[in-house]
Amino acid sequence: MKIPMANRLAPLSTGIFAELAAEKRRLLKAGRDVIDLSVGSPDLPPPPLILDKMATYVANPDLYSYSISGIEAFQHAAASFYQARYGVSLDPQSEVLQLAGTQEGLSHLPLAMLNEGDVALVPNPGYPIYETSVRLAGATPYSLPLREERNFLPDFDAIPGDILERTKLMILNYPGNPVTALADRSFFEEVVTFARRHHIFVVHDFAYSELVFDGIRPISFLAVPGAKEVGVEFNSLSKTFNMAGCRVGYICGNAEGIARLSMLKSHMDFGNFLPIQWAAVDALTAPSEVFEAQLSEYVKRRDALRDGLAEAGWTIPTTRATMFVWARIPAAVSSREFAFSLLREAGVACTPGDAFGSEGEGYVRMALVHPVEKLQEAAHRVSRFLESTVERTTSYSEPR
Repeated sequence: MKIPMANRLAPLSTGIFAELAAEKRRLLKAGRDVIDLSVGSPDLPPPPLILDKMATYVANPDLYSYSISGIEAFQHAAASFYQARYGVSLDPQSEVLQLAGTQEGLSHLPLAMLNEGDVALVPNPGYPIYETSVRLAGATPYSLPLREERNFLPDFDAIPGDILERTKLMILNYPGNPVTALADRSFFEEVVTFARRHHIFVVHDFAYSELVFDGIRPISFLAVPGAKEVGVEFNSLSKTFNMAGCRVGYICGNAEGIARLSMLKSHMDFGNFLPIQWAAVDALTAPSEVFEAQLSEYVKRRDALRDGLAEAGWTIPTTRATMFVWARIPAAVSSREFAFSLLREAGVACTPGDAFGSEGEGYVRMALVHPVEKLQEAAHRVSRFLESTVERTTSYSEPR
């Protein structure tokens, strides 16, 4: 029997993450030890307060029915969080919508807003779901190159006029993944002006909003005047509260855009598990010390990996946000060849930059998802690998 396949799946592939996972499994079966820095899944637990609350809710037999949609308390909690953290006022009823994680919302929003022939601007390199979601909606993604010489900010003036005429949507991500760049207020002001001029709806992924280091305060796109008129922002409890497996996030901002997604979701799901929703409310309304405590741990991890690689002759930039390091490879090989050689020969898994788009070639992404001691061991393995197998090239220098 020939199993049918939708045409919309044709441009998609299993991707580099599946390839890396398969190679990692092969090595583990062969008895090799692997330090996996390829996947950005938090290894830290949720705050004790959330664990205690979750246990209480899970034991409540009244919380096992369909929720249908997000509970009202969650919408209010998210709005209060945005007011307290970013100075953004939101209407809980119309400007906040709960999601089963931001990936779910990012994958579905283009289905609710784009048609065949439409164009969406997506960052390159960028998180894979951005381009994939546009393709699944039948629209056409257009790459916004993110390059060091521009501090990984897109150049809107370089977009051809015929593309702008067809563009309906633009996706941005600061702090970024895989590039760990930050955007300042003036850039977001430029985005609002650009979006108004060309009638483009802005989608800002703010999932790493609270993983910003060295005393820098995160800036919400919605904090810029006029932003709610032209776009929305996605946020998540996955990284801020280490609740990744709970799959709970939200979209906020433009009420009409949120209504589009809400209508689509009403035909696709019955809401999140109620104990998770109530634990999310407790997380969003907890004192900021509950989630800020983890920042010092990420800084220690960042510094340990950076310093360890520097001793090996691989100078990488100082990550100022997110749980990743984005580094130019110190070898005259492709990023994919470098990543698989490092995995097979040193037992350290990282993600080749081209997995995030053509502009990622020449880079790798490493996740800070292990304790300091493990990251130091990873750096030692990298050092031995570089000494024995890789021809050195000019080391990375940070953009000014």
